[in-house]
Amino acid sequence: MEFNEIADGMSAPVRKAWERSLTNGRAAMTRRRLVQVTALLAGTGTLAACGIPAAKSGSTESAPAAGPDSSDTDKTLNFSNWPLYIDVDAKDETKRPTLDAFTAATGIKVKYTEDVNDNVEFFGKVKPQLAAGQDTGRDLVVLTDWMAGRLIRLGWAQKLNPANLTNALTNLEARFRAPDWDPGRQYSYPWTSIQTVIAYNKKATKGKAVTSVAQLLDDPALKGRVTFLSEMRDTVGMVLLSMGKEPGKFTADDFDAAIARVQKAVDNKQIRKFTGNDYGQELSSGDIAACIAWGGDLIQLRADNPDIEFVIPAEGYLSSTDNMLVPAKAQHKKNAELLINFYYQHEIAAQLTAGISYVSPVAGMEPDLAKIAPAVAENPLVVPTREMAAKTHLFRSLTEAEETDFEGKFSKLIGA
Repeated sequence: MEFNEIADGMSAPVRKAWERSLTNGRAAMTRRRLVQVTALLAGTGTLAACGIPAAKSGSTESAPAAGPDSSDTDKTLNFSNWPLYIDVDAKDETKRPTLDAFTAATGIKVKYTEDVNDNVEFFGKVKPQLAAGQDTGRDLVVLTDWMAGRLIRLGWAQKLNPANLTNALTNLEARFRAPDWDPGRQYSYPWTSIQTVIAYNKKATKGKAVTSVAQLLDDPALKGRVTFLSEMRDTVGMVLLSMGKEPGKFTADDFDAAIARVQKAVDNKQIRKFTGNDYGQELSSGDIAACIAWGGDLIQLRADNPDIEFVIPAEGYLSSTDNMLVPAKAQHKKNAELLINFYYQHEIAAQLTAGISYVSPVAGMEPDLAKIAPAVAENPLVVPTREMAAKTHLFRSLTEAEETDFEGKFSKLIGA
């Protein structure tokens, strides 16, 4: 489950997560952790307050994705991203060095807004304008692969001009080049990649390693001390791998078998619950012994607690991407393309990676990263080894009918 509550509107569990995040401080807050506790309510005027113009209203008639591009005469860019998902100055957290460098290099001023807190919530916020063929007030957005694919499928993203993307075309790592939802990367480029792995607290397991999803589902020593993720693609994808199925090619019957496999573990009380990032607190304390986890979270958890271990199962692990797209009717498409291209320079990619500790999609940036952040460069959760990268798998795109069916079955499973 992802939350759309804030402040006084928070439920008790969300409020507790929020309070824990404030207690832990900024260092413990990752992009994925913040997703669970700070989703903004739609229609609260956030865009205007942050400097991005409100979306225009208009008719409901469909229209081509491209709109008039003012980039050559208007050197501005409206960029919407997730919270805590860009490098900041160590002495002044209001400054974002890579964005400042982009402005210095191009003269383009960036209005940067951290208003993508939840894929579904954000889609709901921009859907009326996109469906009406109107400008959303954003020139560049970052969305997770399945939601990026939805915008492309609906015709609500603009096709990118390769002439403005020379760095991106050259430096995009091979494994990110041909997702089934955007073959050839005609509409999108990755901002980062996110890894889904196994984590365990070796103190809580009394030194016993947890190395497989099957162990999470069946090992009686872990009964009642296991959590899985409330993100359908991550949980089901990892279970499919454990069953010898390929998440990129599975059938409806395979999906149902995976759901049944997890349902058995729920019924047997092997699985305690399904979580967002709130597994971190319980894993660190030893209240849960093992879980499915996101690599970006584990970096901070391992730094705070040396008993936390992560494992890549022999059958592999899930990987997803958050992606930059230009929404339909955006007014500064070329400026957005230039920013995408800017972040595909090795030194800029290294600076971003050092600042946020997520996997970079930019091939060859590792030497630059090693110069400025050697510890980050040596962390396989940030820079996967060749052997680790070879074990990555992607969850295939779903049809609209499949998405409705599969999400419904998963929601019933986790009690959402």
